Amino acid sequence: MPDRSRPSIRVVVPRPDRVRTLEHTAFGWLDARLQHEGWLRVLTPEALAVYAFLCLAADRSGVSFYRRARMAYELGLDDGELSSTLTRLRQLDLLAYQPFRPGAVDGFHQVLSLPGDGPPALLPDPGALIQRLSEKSAE
Repeated sequence: MPDRSRPSIRVVVPRPDRVRTLEHTAFGWLDARLQHEGWLRVLTPEALAVYAFLCLAADRSGVSFYRRARMAYELGLDDGELSSTLTRLRQLDLLAYQPFRPGAVDGFHQVLSLPGDGPPALLPDPGALIQRLSEKSAE
């Protein structure tokens, strides 16, 4: 039964010649629950970029084995930014990591299914918190 509480909107496709299709794609995709469950509010722009990159680079199991230097280069991040962002994504239970061998810096990054209980209650990003505090003290 159609929802009559909202007026019907006629959708206009501005460029019908450019409608996206799933042809010629690998396995990369983003779960729409990132938006609907509030994950976007707890992720920094860098975390969203890294997460999207890993989703696009992942195989059918969600695993990517891009080296850190290549990820940093592709995303325009320095090693420290990439390292803290990967750590943050693991803390949020969005990524898992297994080094190629014990002690290796590079390894396998797995994009995990989203946790069933949704994002944490807006956990502050430690780097962003430090930045805000330093900006306030400079005022």
